[in-house]
Amino acid sequence: MTEPTDDLLVFADERLLEHDPPCDHPESPARLRELLARLREPAAADAARSLRWRTLEPAPREALLRVHDAALLDRLDALRGESADAWLSADTAVSAGSVPAIELAAGAGILAVDALYRGEAKRALCLTRPPGHHAKADRMMGACFLNNVAVAAAHARARHGAARVMIVDWGVHHGNGTEAIFFADPDVLVVDSHQSPFYPDTGEMNSLGSGGAFGKTVNLPLPAGTGDGDLVGIYGAILPTLVASFRPDLILVSAGFDGHAEDPIGGFELSEGGFASLTQLLRDLADRHCDGRLVLLLEGGYNPAATASSVSACVDVLLGADAPQAPAMSPRGAALLSVFRSHHGLYWPELQV
Repeated sequence: MTEPTDDLLVFADERLLEHDPPCDHPESPARLRELLARLREPAAADAARSLRWRTLEPAPREALLRVHDAALLDRLDALRGESADAWLSADTAVSAGSVPAIELAAGAGILAVDALYRGEAKRALCLTRPPGHHAKADRMMGACFLNNVAVAAAHARARHGAARVMIVDWGVHHGNGTEAIFFADPDVLVVDSHQSPFYPDTGEMNSLGSGGAFGKTVNLPLPAGTGDGDLVGIYGAILPTLVASFRPDLILVSAGFDGHAEDPIGGFELSEGGFASLTQLLRDLADRHCDGRLVLLLEGGYNPAATASSVSACVDVLLGADAPQAPAMSPRGAALLSVFRSHHGLYWPELQV
């Protein structure tokens, strides 16, 4: 094994732009195009931003079957090469080039996990689309087809012997697919903050997991208008306890940027600095508990400029910079934190301290 460096592995591929849903769908190629341009511009190529770019490979069927039903994969495969756009649900559509892009996006997390376990770096960023956290084992929905973060988590356990994996989803929408896939799995801890009520109308605080995995689903539903101070404060009070108690071997982040104040869909009021602060918290926790192993996988974010700025701020932190100081929590945020501590403290007693 080589000694990990402070460089950041970035997994991206121009072929992801071939997924081009019709009717000006907000999950458009412009999201990734803007991101790639921002991170590849000359100012981003100096020694302080040591990005090591990697292209993608499609996820093998074996890896997909760990989290998806064969019938779903067969349905997706049947769409391969279709010349006309096709709607799978009211919000989920494919174009002629979609299926290869979908398989490449699902393969990104696999490549990132492999690279981290080989010791090539401590951290990785997957600039992937379409997103994945709404995709269930048997259902494509919410502009998601394959659950990229779930595929990566299952791969880490099957291929690299990861005993425990933690998934953090900070997108404005609840990652209902990720929750459903791991709802009964005691070795995957899913922590999901999201706007509520909001699509897909799931993620209630009392949805805690089932059987031996009771307590391993931690939902943090938040009201519209939530900003940097409240979200960073809540995560800063809860995540260190969960990580220290659960002792994950790897932290995966469903990094949605649709909580940005300028996003046209979400109702949060987050800024680039807020996302940077969340990244710094997770970076430091991964360094302390997981030998640094941290992977961010792009989910939502529908203002291309705001998403690109936010991802760029996170990249700076992943390369070692410190995030700006987040504002203090509001009284509403402090009250929500108290509720979260009490509720989730029934399973995680350390939260009640």
